[in-house]
Amino acid sequence: MREAIVQSFDNLRANKLRSFLTMFGILWGIVSIVVLSAMGEGFRRGNDKVLNEFGKNVGIIWGGRTSMQAGGERAGRQLFLTLEDARTIERESTRVRLISPEINRGGIQAKSRYNAASAGLHGFEPPYQEIRTIELDAGRLLNWEDERQRHRVALVGSDMAKQLFGTRYPIGETILLNGLSYTVVGRLREKNQDSSYSGPDNTKIFVPFATMARDFPRTDRDPGTLSQILVSPHDWVVAELPSVMAARTGRLEDVDWPLEREIRHILAPRMGFDPEDREALAMWDTSLSTLVFGRIVGNMRDFFTLVGIVTLALGGVGVMNIMLIAVKDRTREIGVRKALGATTRAIQRQFFLEGFFLTAMSGGAGLLIGYGFCALINLAPFPDRFAGMIITPSTLAVAMSTLLVIGVATSMLPARRAAQLPPTEALRYEM
Repeated sequence: MREAIVQSFDNLRANKLRSFLTMFGILWGIVSIVVLSAMGEGFRRGNDKVLNEFGKNVGIIWGGRTSMQAGGERAGRQLFLTLEDARTIERESTRVRLISPEINRGGIQAKSRYNAASAGLHGFEPPYQEIRTIELDAGRLLNWEDERQRHRVALVGSDMAKQLFGTRYPIGETILLNGLSYTVVGRLREKNQDSSYSGPDNTKIFVPFATMARDFPRTDRDPGTLSQILVSPHDWVVAELPSVMAARTGRLEDVDWPLEREIRHILAPRMGFDPEDREALAMWDTSLSTLVFGRIVGNMRDFFTLVGIVTLALGGVGVMNIMLIAVKDRTREIGVRKALGATTRAIQRQFFLEGFFLTAMSGGAGLLIGYGFCALINLAPFPDRFAGMIITPSTLAVAMSTLLVIGVATSMLPARRAAQLPPTEALRYEM
C-alpha cells in the first residue's frame, strides 16, 4: 500500500495539469452529490416543518353544494354539517384516527384588565389540539373535563396574548368575550404558520367546543350547525397515498382519494346526497400537499444525484485514462520488475491500488469541500420553507458507494493491461 501511495504521488507530480483535471472530475462529482442532495433534504424538512405548524396530515371538511339528484332531492342544494355528522364519522370511519367538530366566529370583542381587541374565536374538542399542532409556552391545554363541564376557559395565541396582556403573564387572568367571563389557562407558542383557513393561530382565542356551542353558536345558520369538521387519518392511510397517485389514469385533480370517498359514503345517507357526488362535500387534505411537494423534491434530488453520478463517472474515465498513460510510460519498469521475479498478480495489485488511491483521494477531497460548503451556507439566514443544507447518512452512503464502484471499475483495466505485458516486449519498449 505504501508503494502504491508513493507511486501515485510521483505520477501526480510528473503530470500536474493532467492529474488536476482528472482529480477535479471525481472531486466535483462528489461535491455535486453532497451539496445538491443536502439542498433537497433542506427543502423537504423545511416544508414539513411549515406544514406541521398548521398540522400534520389534517383533513378539513365543509358542507358543499350537491351536483346530482338523490332521494328526490334536487341538485344544487347547499349542505351544512352538524355535530351528529362528526359523531357518525367517528363511529363508522376506518380511516380516521382523530376527529373534532369546530365552530369559529370572527369579530368577538375580547377585553382584559389592560387592553381590548377584536378576535377570532374557535371552539373545538381536545383531539383538535393534536390534529392542528396546538402547543403551549405557558399553562395547559383544554381537556375533556373542560368539555363535559362546559368550563369557560380559553387558550390565547401568542400575538393575542401580547395585545391583551402586553408582557404580563396571562395564565389565570380573566378576559371578557362579548361580555362573558373566561379564564385564560394557556398561551400558545408563537407559530410560523403560512397555511390557514381562518387566519393565523397567533391571533386567535380557543375555547371548549361545548362552551362555544352554548355561548357563541353560529348566528348565520340553523342551531347546531358547525363551521367545519377536522380529521386526522391513520398512518397507513397516508402511506397508501403514493400508490393511489401512481395508479391514477387522469389528472391529479380527478383522483377520488380514499379518505374523502369514505367520508362521503358515510355522510350521504344522513344528508341525502349521492355518495358519488364529489361536490356535496368540500375537503382540504394537507397530506396530499405534503405528498405532491415531497415527490417534487424527491424527483429534484434524484435528478441532482444522477447528475453527480454522471460527473463522477466522467471523472472515473479520466482516472482510467491517466492510469493507462502511466502504464505506457512505465512499460520498461514493468518489464524489469517481471524479469526480477515480480508476479502478474503483484503488478496488477500495484496499478490497481494506484488508480484506486487516486480516486479515493479525489473523493475524500470532494467530501471535505462539500461539507465545508454546506457548513458555510448554513451560517446564512433561511426562509421558513428551507431548513438549511442537511447532509444525511443516505447521501454519504450514495456518494461513497458510487465512489467505490467507480474506483474499482476504472482501476481494473489499467491494472490488467499492465499485468498482461510480456516481459521481453516490455524490456524492448522504447519511449
